[in-house]
Amino acid sequence: MTTPQIPLQLRWPLRQRFEYFQPGDNAASIDLIRAAATRPGADWVVVCGPARSGRTHLLIAACQAAIALREPAQYLPLKHLPDLTAALRGMSGTGVLALDDIDAVAGHKDAEIALFDLYNRGRAQGGRLLFSTPRLPSQLGIELPDLRSRLGACTLAVLRPLDDEQRRDMLRRQAARRGVELDDGVLDWLFSRFSRDPGDLIELVERIDRASLAARRKVTIPFLRTMLTGQVTDSAG
Repeated sequence: MTTPQIPLQLRWPLRQRFEYFQPGDNAASIDLIRAAATRPGADWVVVCGPARSGRTHLLIAACQAAIALREPAQYLPLKHLPDLTAALRGMSGTGVLALDDIDAVAGHKDAEIALFDLYNRGRAQGGRLLFSTPRLPSQLGIELPDLRSRLGACTLAVLRPLDDEQRRDMLRRQAARRGVELDDGVLDWLFSRFSRDPGDLIELVERIDRASLAARRKVTIPFLRTMLTGQVTDSAG
């Protein structure tokens, strides 16, 4: 049984697309991931990077890019699934298959076998697989030798986290997409008080945008103080 196909807008947020990803020093890795999602015959890719480097964003972006080309796409967040073996066995080997956090299978014999079988199904059925992991495949502790070998044969796309200046640039760009201007003083204030995780920053921009539209006010530090103490609603309704 394959993963059910449901409307794109109900599956993944618009912001988890390639064009919403701040590349930083990762342009070459992003090109590999995009090719794996959109070009038949492209290399299969293992996306490797630490927490908050954008691995999940890019795997979902790959699925969205495939669906935009009217190709099937399946995404599995392995570390959040209660039954890894059943989930892996339930995936077809066609289209784009994006497997997030494959380190979750390490040391689980049945899950490792199921991932190995899925790998082979993908090869046999013309699928294009992308995997993500916080460490190099050789460092995951996977016990099945054939699975280690298959993962080691994939092209490696290493992600480097954004530095603070790149995060600031990302925040400016995301705000500008929404017609919101964030000056240096506002950015300094936000960065001294909030998570610098790129996903969290994008969510913060979305909240600021809704609140400024509702209040019809420019984004300033006094406005943000008021908004974040709950005196300004972030709902335009």
